[in-house]
Amino acid sequence: MDLLRFFTAGNVDDGKSTLIGRLLYDSESISTDVIETLTRQSKSTGENAAIDLALLTDGLRAEREQGITIDVAYKYFSTQNRKFIIADTPGHTQYTRNMFTGASTAQLAIILVDARNGITDQTKRHSIISAVLGIPKVLVCINKMDLVSYSEERFNEIVSDYRFFAKLIGLKTVDFIPASALNGDNVVHASSNLSWYKGLPLLSYLETVDVNRTDGFNEARFQVQYVIRPQTEALHDYRGYAGNILSGSFQTGDEVTILPSGLTSKISAIESGLKEVASARKNQPVVLHLKDDLDISRGNTIVLSSALPVTDKTVEATICWMDNQEFQPGHKLLLQQSSFRTKAAIREIYSKIDIHSFQDLESNGELKLNELAKVRIQLAEAISYDVFEKQIQTGAFILINENTNNTVAAGVIR
Repeated sequence: MDLLRFFTAGNVDDGKSTLIGRLLYDSESISTDVIETLTRQSKSTGENAAIDLALLTDGLRAEREQGITIDVAYKYFSTQNRKFIIADTPGHTQYTRNMFTGASTAQLAIILVDARNGITDQTKRHSIISAVLGIPKVLVCINKMDLVSYSEERFNEIVSDYRFFAKLIGLKTVDFIPASALNGDNVVHASSNLSWYKGLPLLSYLETVDVNRTDGFNEARFQVQYVIRPQTEALHDYRGYAGNILSGSFQTGDEVTILPSGLTSKISAIESGLKEVASARKNQPVVLHLKDDLDISRGNTIVLSSALPVTDKTVEATICWMDNQEFQPGHKLLLQQSSFRTKAAIREIYSKIDIHSFQDLESNGELKLNELAKVRIQLAEAISYDVFEKQIQTGAFILINENTNNTVAAGVIR
């Protein structure tokens, strides 16, 4: 079944958690025991209180007491037509890093706008991050329509304002849906209160939206997670390379190149599910066997020799600084891309990105928490990659402080 990954973002109190709760509740994607627990928790605020649907995603007690969502909350559900993974990202300005993380693997961005407030700085911030990450499609959900008397005029005004901004930052495909998450208008079912709206309700939209992040990218990419060497009498010469196929497909007999070494060989066998198979495709966990006995280790990339990725010791990237401590030149860093890890250093900060205007700001050499910047990174070992817009797994990475082991930045290769 097809899988859609999407995230929700918006200002604090725009109703993100309530929208997801309504989506799960009205689509009957919540078990009976969870509903019973939800009812009890909601009644703690008053005997006749309605079910607080936001509690489905606000998992931490401290968050509930403040009425906000702080961390990225992931929820999973499915319908007859599609499976879904939802990342509910925080709305506060200081949690930009959380949103960057939640959005990095998404195929669709749902940006909530309070119908009363219209486009705000946070709306622009979230839209710009969506543009930086190259998310294929953005859906602007204009929520709380009940508080503006379900006004078509107000909806059209916000649509016009957002289209103007989207053009400035290069968002190409944007859709709009009016809704009231609290009342359930146009979330799972079409609403008579919004009879002037002729489009699909949110769930139907999610079930049918065509999302293609990779623009047809289908080159074979495999990164070694583990080298299997049983070294037993029964399997004396066994040498297999275990991992997940990131994209494309492999079949027995394919001529492959191992990167970064550049050595070549042929696939002699493919195992999947403890059985030998003739071929394997994207997202399939496999063990590859090669004809030649080569020095291959965790983090090496195996690709078809006919379609090589870029392999270099320098990368140009856009990063989001995620550490409370400011960046200091000379920081000892590690770059990790899936199972590949090497020492790294930020050699140049070309510019910072103004998250309100999407303009490049002159760099002062500093990076503070939640700031976005375009940088050049020097590596101790060559990395093999495809640009992020084409291949997420090989085009994304994190930076780790070598001394503290803290993740200090997340980035995408341009």
